Amino acid sequence: MLIDTITRGTVQYYLPDNNEISSLTRVFDALSDPTRVKMLSALSITDMCVGDMSEILSINQTTISHQLKYLRDVGFVKSNRIGKVVVYSIGSKYLHDIMLAGVRQATLTK
Repeated sequence: MLIDTITRGTVQYYLPDNNEISSLTRVFDALSDPTRVKMLSALSITDMCVGDMSEILSINQTTISHQLKYLRDVGFVKSNRIGKVVVYSIGSKYLHDIMLAGVRQATLTK
């Protein structure tokens, strides 16, 4: 063994449990799809309805709606009904930091 008992105990203490690992995996899975990343990038700029996103991103409305449900389930997106229109916005105060960190990391690997 290369690590000492104290270090081993520290790792075991701070290692996420299975539920936390599952939740963390869902976060990274949500960011693993190019369509979802494109949508989150757009919503980081302004709130939008499905029709606006579909037109701006050149993605059909069915796909947008399906991906928005997934992003809502993860907590990245929230919705607000204004009359007959549902407007979507970023629902996580951490998402901007996550996206920025991803962009920074991507520039390191070019």
